[in-house]
Amino acid sequence: MIDLNHIDELARRLSGLVPPAMRDGREELQENFKAVLQSGLTKLDLVSREEFEVQRAVLLRTREKLEALEQAVEWLEAELAGPERGTQTPQH
Repeated sequence: MIDLNHIDELARRLSGLVPPAMRDGREELQENFKAVLQSGLTKLDLVSREEFEVQRAVLLRTREKLEALEQAVEWLEAELAGPERGTQTPQH
């Protein structure tokens, strides 16, 4: 989720950058900045840190399983090819 405190702080900072002559509507500008920031951020395909960490853990487990399966396949291939190695004649 998006931390609204960060958006509020950014909106305050942006409204602080407005020239003094335009500061009469500072609160309104700050609310507009906040609305624009929230709207823009919701359009992005963002995930929370927690969701990211969960997916990272799933990926790591999947990678470990894949490596174990690769080793098992290599072992099975070696077992199947093992007896045949001695009986095959080299081909030229």
